[in-house]
Amino acid sequence: MNKDLKFRSATYLVLIAAIISGSNNFLTKIAVTAIKDPILYTSLKNAIVAIFIIGAILLLKKLPEVLSLTKRQLLRLLAIGFIGGAVPFALFFTGLQQTSAINAGLIHKTLFVWVLLIAIPMLKEKLAWQQWVGIAAIFGANLFVGGFNGFQFNIGEFMILGATVFWAIENIIAKKALENISSVVVAAARMSFGAMFLILFLALRGAPMAMGAVLDLSGAQWGWTLLTSVLLFGYVTLWYTALKNAPATYVAALLVPATLVTNVLSAVFITGSLAIPQIASAILLITGVVLMILFAKRTAQSVLQTSFSNTPQS
Repeated sequence: MNKDLKFRSATYLVLIAAIISGSNNFLTKIAVTAIKDPILYTSLKNAIVAIFIIGAILLLKKLPEVLSLTKRQLLRLLAIGFIGGAVPFALFFTGLQQTSAINAGLIHKTLFVWVLLIAIPMLKEKLAWQQWVGIAAIFGANLFVGGFNGFQFNIGEFMILGATVFWAIENIIAKKALENISSVVVAAARMSFGAMFLILFLALRGAPMAMGAVLDLSGAQWGWTLLTSVLLFGYVTLWYTALKNAPATYVAALLVPATLVTNVLSAVFITGSLAIPQIASAILLITGVVLMILFAKRTAQSVLQTSFSNTPQS
């Protein structure tokens, strides 16, 4: 597959991932509220996704690649599992119990900013000044739905911010790992190692209590867990595939529309109406996203062209 086709496919994949992310963020707020224990919920969910992805590895006959991983590659995958698949999930879903899905989505979508701040020095990626205008527009969109008064600046929101920074660091490590490891293997490591770390935490907290909580889950609680697990599986696999074929800043920028999806779902199913301030917010958000996508695409294509021109041809 040539570089233009890879870049185009990455764009489509990450846009689909953004729709899944926005939908899952809305549904996860309901799920984590229903299950009560956020650590138990995210441990179960990540373990289920890990099983799905391991199944994909076997189906795609990637087991020989797993067995041939070097020590350095394994250490990177362990880091991805801990930094991306364990700590931020615990922080995010604990914080989500204490704030709204909209606020959580807005904070999480600052991921682009954190990825940007790390990717420029670490990965030598570029950013057009117009993208900063887009970022300002996205933050400005929140002013139409209550401004910063919409944020409580409580521990829950700071936990979600912490999770977002961890996920930004994961983006950089994953981008390096994806240079010589397939996306499905990296995704499997993220979810399986992450689930192992979370289960270890549950065990340290009290294994009998955790096992009892799992056995006590109702059919509805299992249903929410399975539904959000399937969506997370789709998000992770699409996101990592896109990240393998496009710069981290570009992929992170294209995930921003997930906030709009969450806002619309919240307006339709929670408030029952879409007020004028929310419409204005959506327009400003779309404007910011378009600016980021337009100029991120130009800079990303420039980076890809440079990297391909510097790669020795066989």
